[in-house]
Amino acid sequence: MTDKHQTDHHDKVFFDTFMLVLGALGLMALAILFLARGIHAETAGVYVQESEFAQAAVAERIAPVGEVRHAGDPEVMMGGGEIMSTGGAHGSDAMTADSAGPMMGEPAPAPTMAAAAIDGAQVYNSGCVACHSAGIAGAPRVGDTAAWTPRIAQGMDTLYLHAIAGFQGSNGYMPPKGGNASLSDEQVNAAVDYMVAQSGG
Repeated sequence: MTDKHQTDHHDKVFFDTFMLVLGALGLMALAILFLARGIHAETAGVYVQESEFAQAAVAERIAPVGEVRHAGDPEVMMGGGEIMSTGGAHGSDAMTADSAGPMMGEPAPAPTMAAAAIDGAQVYNSGCVACHSAGIAGAPRVGDTAAWTPRIAQGMDTLYLHAIAGFQGSNGYMPPKGGNASLSDEQVNAAVDYMVAQSGG
């Protein structure tokens, strides 16, 4: 066999093998295509999140466990004065009108706001003491009757105003609310009352 014949033989074997592999790959691709179409035909719409089954399952999972009802709500008056929960998947027990508040037609109880008296001494000790115990920046010392008497003579309203808004006097400077803006006006006034009471007022 000459070199040319040998080369031609190798080329023919390579071409035949290549075509065989190419044909096998084509058959595999067709098989996968038909398999995918078959699976699609059987499962179409089953796992779609927009389906009614999927939406119902999601709604059940995220439903609230209960609702807050007020005495004026129309649902409260239904069922003979009993408030029924319309909770979601977990639900909740029914609540009676006694536990929910007054029913329609009954006067609502006045809110009880237990306003604890402000402790002027505590406010003083939390900040005012820094200046008014040592007389810093001209602050009158607590207990110094001579320093407080002319100030008390001006009237409590003036003392309150100077303590809240601040005051620049000839002997020193009082920053607004003693430099603590978080204090309420009532707390500042209570601290002033405490200092006056301790200083002969």
